[in-house]
Amino acid sequence: MRVLIIEDERPAAARMKQLIAKYLPEADIFGHLDSVSSAVKWLQNEPKPDLIFCDIELADGQSFEIFEKVEIKSPIIFTTAYDQFAIKAFKLNSIDYLLKPIDPEELEKAILKFKNQQFQPQLDLSQIQQLLKPQEVHYKSRFMVKIGEKIQSIPTDEVAYFFSAERTTFMQTKEAGKRYILDYTLDQIEEMLDPKSFFRLNRKYIASFESIDQVLSYSNSRLKIKLKDCDDNDILISREKVAKFKEWLDD
Repeated sequence: MRVLIIEDERPAAARMKQLIAKYLPEADIFGHLDSVSSAVKWLQNEPKPDLIFCDIELADGQSFEIFEKVEIKSPIIFTTAYDQFAIKAFKLNSIDYLLKPIDPEELEKAILKFKNQQFQPQLDLSQIQQLLKPQEVHYKSRFMVKIGEKIQSIPTDEVAYFFSAERTTFMQTKEAGKRYILDYTLDQIEEMLDPKSFFRLNRKYIASFESIDQVLSYSNSRLKIKLKDCDDNDILISREKVAKFKEWLDD
């Protein structure tokens, strides 16, 4: 079985190869292509693969441009960093989409679907591209918190960071010492916040730009973050998130 990977991030491509080798051991995996232009050239001159894993955002554009230039009859499993709502809509096209970072169980399900159904892709490019256009998003402008018997509204732009501890979610305001309990998980809060203003540092912290006090190099290509008015000295950003975090800081 011939499998082609189209992915512009080398770490992501390497992980994909490992997972495919685990769940599809009979696959002959080609060296990965990292751009629209290289994929078009390859697909025009090489035998068609039995299955394609394809990232949506490539080095020189969106991968849908490939399918506008080359007729693809191979089943395709897309990988993407777009949100879950887009993923659900994409699935209406009878194609599998995997949200990054790739969940091994989701990948295994996608491969089983490919093995069992051997479906042909029916790409509705106009519908998919429409879904990818920037949509007007309304981010949460305030959080309601309970203080004793009182309910208080805290504007989001007054929040320094959110964190979890002992299965409880807390919100720390920029005013030192002001900390409140929220009835949301960090995953839920992350979806409510403007990504230009807040960044998910790790599974325990979501921080505003203004709350970042120091960024320090750490072992294994990771970063250590010092937050203002925070006693936690072990806030680390994984090496997989470092590039995205630096881009966020420089935006």
